[in-house]
Amino acid sequence: MEQDEKFMREALREAQAAQAEGEIPIGAVVVWKGRIIGRGHNLTERLRDSTAHAEMIAITSATETMGGKYLSDCTLYVTVEPCPMCAGALAWSQMGRIVYGAPDPRRGYSLFSPSLLHPRTQVTGGILLEDCSALMLSFFRDKR
Repeated sequence: MEQDEKFMREALREAQAAQAEGEIPIGAVVVWKGRIIGRGHNLTERLRDSTAHAEMIAITSATETMGGKYLSDCTLYVTVEPCPMCAGALAWSQMGRIVYGAPDPRRGYSLFSPSLLHPRTQVTGGILLEDCSALMLSFFRDKR
């Protein structure tokens, strides 16, 4: 649990970077053997690319670091539950474990297809839930 909170704080730093750029504040890090090998935050506005989600950026960064497309020995920490697109990418990368902070009651993958992930992927939700939720709530409150 202590390790999960440590890396979720790193994902929150990425989310704060997204917010500072006017992006929806979602951040992600990929960890292998206790080391961050990939980072990302939402870049959909800057890149004008609807697929530039935090998870997608972090997966690409991690696979470049690892030199291969599979991340079965890795853990993704992300501040908000992945959407179906990101869950599909996580399945294709065979991510070993996913840890998320806040659920996404509107667009989270579990609403549409809980079995979308790779069958061996372990999922843990609710790590630093209050911090992750507060960041999203403040962002959308400020937008309105």
